[in-house]
Amino acid sequence: MALDILVKFKGASKDIKLLWASVFLRLLSYGLTNQVLTLFLNAINMTEDKIGLFMSLTLAGDVVCSYILTWYADSWGRRKVLIYGCAMMLLSGLVFSFSENFTLLLIFAIFGVISPSSDEVGPFKSIEEAMIAHLSPHNTRPEIYAIHALVGTMGSALGAIVCGVFVDLLKRTGVASTDLQCYKIVFLLYAFFAFCKMVIMLLLSDATEMDGDYEHVDHRNEETPEPLDVNDETAPLMRQATHPEERSNSLSKETVSVLLKLLVIFMVDSLGSGFMTSGWMVYYYNKQFLMGSLALGTLFFVTQLVMASSTIPSSIIARYFGPVRATLLVQIPSGIFSILIPMAKDYLPLSILFLNLHFATTAMDVTPRQILLTNIIKPRDLTKVMGVVNIGKTFARCIGPIFTGLLAKNNYLWLCYIISGSLVITADMILACMFLGVDAKIKKQMNHR
Repeated sequence: MALDILVKFKGASKDIKLLWASVFLRLLSYGLTNQVLTLFLNAINMTEDKIGLFMSLTLAGDVVCSYILTWYADSWGRRKVLIYGCAMMLLSGLVFSFSENFTLLLIFAIFGVISPSSDEVGPFKSIEEAMIAHLSPHNTRPEIYAIHALVGTMGSALGAIVCGVFVDLLKRTGVASTDLQCYKIVFLLYAFFAFCKMVIMLLLSDATEMDGDYEHVDHRNEETPEPLDVNDETAPLMRQATHPEERSNSLSKETVSVLLKLLVIFMVDSLGSGFMTSGWMVYYYNKQFLMGSLALGTLFFVTQLVMASSTIPSSIIARYFGPVRATLLVQIPSGIFSILIPMAKDYLPLSILFLNLHFATTAMDVTPRQILLTNIIKPRDLTKVMGVVNIGKTFARCIGPIFTGLLAKNNYLWLCYIISGSLVITADMILACMFLGVDAKIKKQMNHR
């Protein structure tokens, strides 16, 4: 399997490799700022409840921006939208480096897609995933998406350790005399990586603007897999998945029906994730165990590496069990480990063990969910659906930080781990009830050669 993935990595098109470089730099940038965002806001005299409000408003603003940009990305041009996003990232890094004004920081956190966690925010994820779906055949998508997730997670991991070492180096060399000065210089580094990402977006070809499914591009030497045929509401989507229609800004009735179900599942899951973002996790370990910048950077570098190592096995599990069962097999344990983390709040090694077990399973559902979406949604609707799903997830996630801030202010931050894990498990139960029946047909589609 590893050899198969290596072959697909080498054989991927230039555009897909550029998208992998893009997600690496983006998550590297998010990994950097994730280590310092809550500490930066606290250093400029924001209380925990106000930090929670800031994060929630940032995510709420991202919902609006993402809705507009993803809905019209196909008609405006996907590359143009991604280049605009990079420019705004660059500007936001500069603003966070030189300003301490709440309103100004909030505006640029929204438009410049500053991530309140190391997770994806803004329109980038949905547009890039739609590009990949249109640039790759069904039978290679599990590995292509797994590699995409892997390089992104590796970027996030590298961002964590780079931030920790960088802040420690700034203090040791006397370049920055206070923690706040260090944090501001980190945001300058964020702006630099945003510029590098912009250059990559400029190198993408016209093929990334393609509307339709990979099999309908002129690949005469490749076979086209038979469309799926299932006895439920997703059947119309699956049967039409290889028959793209003319571009439209409206979704078909069949797509809307399935989209509503997907939104319920993903929004409940994301609501749980919002209660304990990795930014709040950094804050928790800083306050609970008095860990410094270098120790925090090392800790979250390790957790991100653990998470990265799970992305390749996730494609194997998805191909063997089907995307829905694969999600259940990894996300339920992830929720359980989240609940266990605060149980070891007086013993750091055990807490770190549960944290790493949580990260080892939390990202293993990314590839299965991508496969589920790209196999049951029409290609012509895919960019919009992925955008709406990510918008719904971001909207749900913006609710949690308000309560997290209030709980943190009253010394109940640990409770957010339990709330988060419980909601993730609930979302998995809903997923099983609604979509368990499609696994067999999707497995047949993926394994077609």
